[in-house]
Amino acid sequence: MLKFVLNRCGYGLLVLFGVVTLVFVLFNILPGDPARMMLGQRADKESIEIINRDLGLDKPLFTQYLNYLNDLSPLSINSKEDLTKFIHYKVLFQAGDKQIILKPPYLRRSYQSKRPVSDILKEAFPNTIYLACVSIIFAFVIGVAFGSLAAVYKDTWIDKAILAISTLGMSLPSFFAAIIIAWLFAFVLADYTGLSMFGSLYSVDDMGNGEYLSLKNIILPAITLGIRPLAVISELTKSTVTDILQADYVRTARAKGLNNLQILWKHILKNALNPVVTAISGWFASLLAGAVFVEYIFDWKGVGVVIVDGLEKYDFPVVMGALLIICVMLVIINIITDILYGVLDPRIRLK
Repeated sequence: MLKFVLNRCGYGLLVLFGVVTLVFVLFNILPGDPARMMLGQRADKESIEIINRDLGLDKPLFTQYLNYLNDLSPLSINSKEDLTKFIHYKVLFQAGDKQIILKPPYLRRSYQSKRPVSDILKEAFPNTIYLACVSIIFAFVIGVAFGSLAAVYKDTWIDKAILAISTLGMSLPSFFAAIIIAWLFAFVLADYTGLSMFGSLYSVDDMGNGEYLSLKNIILPAITLGIRPLAVISELTKSTVTDILQADYVRTARAKGLNNLQILWKHILKNALNPVVTAISGWFASLLAGAVFVEYIFDWKGVGVVIVDGLEKYDFPVVMGALLIICVMLVIINIITDILYGVLDPRIRLK
């Protein structure tokens, strides 16, 4: 088991290394001069050279890449001058003018606000987590209900209606669904729903009393983000429940006089939910990545808005940091899922 866990962690580290390399190369071949963005178009050549030297952009690309890996690594080698950019660190060894330190991964500073990228993401990432959690709960509850009803009432109008909804949910891109849902429920039907087209978890009080919690703003983005996993969970539940309905113990329960809904609730769901729960872990990771367009359209103050805003302003450290955090979460969730698979099914450990 230990070897299996170490292999999965090793694969995860290789994936992260590849992602870091790809992100660095991609954002260093894009057009744009960070120094000029920070100083403005009228900046003189000497000031631009000073900023480039301060950011390390005057060095060869490979040296910049090694410095980037050094900043991201919890265990890094730095000179005394470099230590000024770190907020928290602990010196482990010292060799001449170089020091080996232990620190949190350093995502550098924003070109525009000069704030540490980690601080910007700390403010935005909780909103994305809340949105993803509400979306997956919505998808799970409604998807299991739809899938169960479709299986129990197979080949009826209920089954066909749910199939149509599932097909539509899987075929609609998130950004298109977001536009349609925002227009319909927050514009056309706004007088009835009371929902706003834009808003985040906290809203500013018009009377100057500061911010207040506005849970209604999460309804539309959560529904939009949850449509696709809802459709998949619905179809997966239907397939599983349909198979279980043919089991002997279900026939026995039916012979005792229980109706379909009683059989479903007492005997089928607890056995049918295992593959559904397994699928949710992968979908939760996907929701974190897919939230970018949904957050931007609904102006939900999460990582998606941060990424789009950073791209518009050529604030590459912010965009790179956000992408890396999302990738780290994806890898961690996948590793945990693989380990759980190995615990539940020992055959997987042999592969």
